[in-house]
Amino acid sequence: MDFKKALLLLFITVFTSLASQAQTKHKKPAARKPAAGFKTSMTRGQALFTQYCVACHQADGLGVPHMNPPLVKTTYVLGDKSKLIKIVLNGFDEDVEINGETYSNTMAAHDFMKDQEIADVLTYVRNSFGNKASAITAAQVKTIRTTNKK
Repeated sequence: MDFKKALLLLFITVFTSLASQAQTKHKKPAARKPAAGFKTSMTRGQALFTQYCVACHQADGLGVPHMNPPLVKTTYVLGDKSKLIKIVLNGFDEDVEINGETYSNTMAAHDFMKDQEIADVLTYVRNSFGNKASAITAAQVKTIRTTNKK
């Protein structure tokens, strides 16, 4: 192979490689879709919220002043998952202060709900009303239910 052919082959190889890299850099990253399981959990959770929670915590999650606490961006909702799961399993009968307001209505235990149902409704609450938090799984609920102590 003579020098001109070798140089031309080298040029074509380098040009092709650079063009491929340029196309890769300019491609838009694929949009991250929420996992199908998360969407399903949210849908089921919304139905369960409507069935069991909306009467006290209201459709907007803001609760009822001095009675039922809000679910909007509170540490109870966005914080420790095990504490939140225990509230659903055991109910809640303590006065609680949130953003300077005291809430004192008793929440009944919902331990009759299945692990998946509790996971779904809490995932819904933790990702609705402006909240953004990780999902809760049925396995997490099962673990807390097994070792449940108030």
